[in-house]
Amino acid sequence: MPTHLTSPHNPHIKSALRLEKRSERAQRRLTLVEGIREVSRALESGIVPVEAFVCTELVDHSRMGGALAQLARLDAERRTHLFTVTPEVFARLAVREESGGVVLVTPFLDARLDHLPLRAKPFFAVIDRPEKPGNLGAILRTADAAGVDGVIVCSGVDLHNPNVVRASLGALFTVPVAEASAADAIAWLTAQQIRIIATTPDATTRYTAVDLTGPVAIVMGSEAEGLSAQWLAAAHERVMIPMAGHIDSLNLATATALLLYEVVRQRTT
Repeated sequence: MPTHLTSPHNPHIKSALRLEKRSERAQRRLTLVEGIREVSRALESGIVPVEAFVCTELVDHSRMGGALAQLARLDAERRTHLFTVTPEVFARLAVREESGGVVLVTPFLDARLDHLPLRAKPFFAVIDRPEKPGNLGAILRTADAAGVDGVIVCSGVDLHNPNVVRASLGALFTVPVAEASAADAIAWLTAQQIRIIATTPDATTRYTAVDLTGPVAIVMGSEAEGLSAQWLAAAHERVMIPMAGHIDSLNLATATALLLYEVVRQRTT
């Protein structure tokens, strides 16, 4: 049976709120998930929350009925500690106004390189030192839509930032992901015989002029600094996005979407 909480000062609530800090998430290897699509996709992917907070007054039962039944089952099996909370308590937990009435505390994903899937023509996105959770979340959504085999994040914002989860609309749980140093990612891609395509404004070859139909990893750098020298040195090809105006760079998520869908275009035409 769920435990009912009425105070925002309850230790379980305070413990969950501390997960907004990266150091706390890293130490406990837990993060927060909120939102109808995010919660549903986390549960559908097999995530077993450590804790779940449900405000029955705010839940959209027509859209969350399956998630609630699953949480009740996990609580009965003593795999998830289920709490019901008042609207006032839930307001402390939720960042969004329309968050669906459910917040989960979930364990980190297994984000090791050797857990990424490999098929005949692997297709990966590598994001080098992303700075904004919103960009990384948007990239995960694009990666899901484009059928990317996996996204590798090298430093920068952490994958399990709750803002990444929110911005991805739950795609964090539908796309295989890994976190690795640049050196480890380069070594892994090389061992798998995957061509590394580095995107940089200093290149002279347009991204549409390179063959992307084979095993490929599209590597995108931070908006502020671009790709590191390590990635540029490791690249089999350097490509650029033509810029006809005065601006010399695009938003990271936008630029990544162009490259990923160029792979899709070449593989389907």
